[in-house]
Amino acid sequence: MFNSKKNKITLLVLMLLTSTAYSQQFQADSTRIKSNPQNKTINGKSFILPGALIITGSFLFDSQFNIDFQKKVTPNDLTKKIHIDDYFQYAPAVITIGLEAIGVKGKHNALQTGIIYGMSNIILSAVVIPAKYYSHELRPDNSNYLSFPSGHTSAAFASAELIRVEYQNTQPWLGVTGYLMAVTTGYLRMYNNKHWFSDVITGAGLGIASTRLSYLIYDKVSSRIQSKKKRESHTLILPSYKNQQLGFNLVKRF
Repeated sequence: MFNSKKNKITLLVLMLLTSTAYSQQFQADSTRIKSNPQNKTINGKSFILPGALIITGSFLFDSQFNIDFQKKVTPNDLTKKIHIDDYFQYAPAVITIGLEAIGVKGKHNALQTGIIYGMSNIILSAVVIPAKYYSHELRPDNSNYLSFPSGHTSAAFASAELIRVEYQNTQPWLGVTGYLMAVTTGYLRMYNNKHWFSDVITGAGLGIASTRLSYLIYDKVSSRIQSKKKRESHTLILPSYKNQQLGFNLVKRF
């Protein structure tokens, strides 16, 4: 039992270290590229909080604490389930892209934000789905062995982090709202007897980390594209008139 638990914890910690290493590399590379101030929003230190959540959730995996906490959260009447967590997990992202689409300015436009959110979900799926099958943890309601980590919670916190970053300088209350939705989602996953506390905590960390990593990737790629455009040569043809003769001058900038 101990060896199995130790392997699962090691897997999650390695995932954390890998994402952090990549983030540090992206940050190091970006310092060599002239970029706009927006790129300073996310850096290596931004992974401390989600990393702590992932490690905490990993060490609480398959623990007595999970069982005791679940008894306090889950209602006696298990038929009284609340299903708004199915919608709250995506709501902050939908709100973000919708606001930007109608002209409420965020850090990026609606298309750019959609790309970042898409990358975040790809990263999240690449980590959460294999982790569920590898950990093989039984859900509190005994429905299957796909409990760890919580997919709903990870998606909710990825979505909440998106709205926080996009509007932290102009509409910070939107970020607070997004995180309230994410916390509610995590709580309801336990209330509905679908997840343990460790599933929710780990999912929250993975969700935040996936979105922050997506911003790092997007900003790095955008900076390189902008830098390349600035280095491209430009040709300009200008009319000229000299000594009563009409002509053209070719101006080429390298």
